[in-house]
Amino acid sequence: MAEKVVIGNAELWHGDCREVLPLLPRVDATITDPPYGVDLGSDPSHVIGNTPYASFDDTPANIAAVVVPAIALARTISTRVVVTPGTRCAWLYPQPDELGAVYFPAGSGFSRWGFTCSQPILFYGKDPYMPRNKKPNSVRCTENSEKNGHPCPKPIGLMKWLVDRASLAGETVLDPFMGSGTTGVAAVQMGRQFIGIERERKYFDIACERIARAQAQGQLLPPEPVAAPEQQTMEL
Repeated sequence: MAEKVVIGNAELWHGDCREVLPLLPRVDATITDPPYGVDLGSDPSHVIGNTPYASFDDTPANIAAVVVPAIALARTISTRVVVTPGTRCAWLYPQPDELGAVYFPAGSGFSRWGFTCSQPILFYGKDPYMPRNKKPNSVRCTENSEKNGHPCPKPIGLMKWLVDRASLAGETVLDPFMGSGTTGVAAVQMGRQFIGIERERKYFDIACERIARAQAQGQLLPPEPVAAPEQQTMEL
C-alpha cells in the first residue's frame, strides 16, 4: 500500500507509480529521468562505475513492461511531459512532439559504439513559453552529480534547467520515478510545487531528506533568479 509524506509544498509517495498515478490530480508538468534499460552496474561494456538499482531489473524488457506504461499514464494527467529516456530504449516510448538533447562533452558512459556524449530529451505537449519562446531545447552539462546513495543520480543544475524549461513558477511538477529526489530539490529551488513517487524505500528516504533540506534552505534564502533565455546554454 502506498504511503504519502508531505514536506512543505512537496507531496512524496512511497509506492509503485502505476498504482499511485491514478490517485493524483492533474499536474502542469511531468519531468522524469527513469531507468535507461542498460543493465545498470552489470554490463561493464557501457556503464562507468555504477552499481545496480536496489530492486529494479534494468533491462529493455522491464523498460517496456514497467516504465513506458507508467509514462503513458502520467501523460493522461499532465499538461506537459519531459522524459530523459537514455539512448538504449528511447525508441520504446511514444513519438514525442519535439526532441532535445543533453550534451556531455566528457561523456556519460560507454555504449556499443564508444563513449556516449549526448542523451535525448523527449518533449510531449506544448512549450509553456510559446509563442514568444527564445529558450533552447537542448543544454550542455559538465556538472558532476552529487554522491547521495543512489546508483545513478543526476546533476542538480541539469534538473533545474529541465524544471525551468518545462514549467512556470508556481506550477506543479510530477516525477513518477523520483529516485533520490533531484527533480524535487530542483522544483523546490525553482519555486514549483512537487509530487514525487518512488517504490524503493532506500531511495525514498534519501529523497525525503534532501527535499526537506531544500525546503528549509528555501525558507532562509531568497528565491534564486532564473537565467535569461540567452544564458540558458551556459554550462551546468
